[in-house]
Amino acid sequence: MLLTKKSEYALLSLIVIAKSEEPKNVDVLSSELNISKSFLAKILQSLAKNGIVQSYKGANGGFVLSKSSDKITILEITKAAEEKIPAVFECSSSVFHCPSNNGTCCTIWPTLNKLQNKINGFLDDLTLKELVE
Repeated sequence: MLLTKKSEYALLSLIVIAKSEEPKNVDVLSSELNISKSFLAKILQSLAKNGIVQSYKGANGGFVLSKSSDKITILEITKAAEEKIPAVFECSSSVFHCPSNNGTCCTIWPTLNKLQNKINGFLDDLTLKELVE
């Protein structure tokens, strides 16, 4: 699974917001990125709820980053957009919570868990600023 359209649209909208000197509203972002307004609004609400963006109401309202782009990690963004840590596999982070109830005897879980941890680390080291530049 890793990154769905939610994560993709969150990243694309945050890049536009980060490059803008003014708040960007949902109508403008939806039009610029050719994304459904209602779908994008839900994503931005989730980003706001998780402290990644702030929203301002009014004629000049819209969304702005809540902190500088070098302080916002891609893992933070994807967690907010997906409402969970995006996983490469359906495996759990614990052998005791395996979706197939075979975690304790699974021979590939340790390798998949290492891979997931490396991906999480990579996404946690990568910032929005690096995508904006």
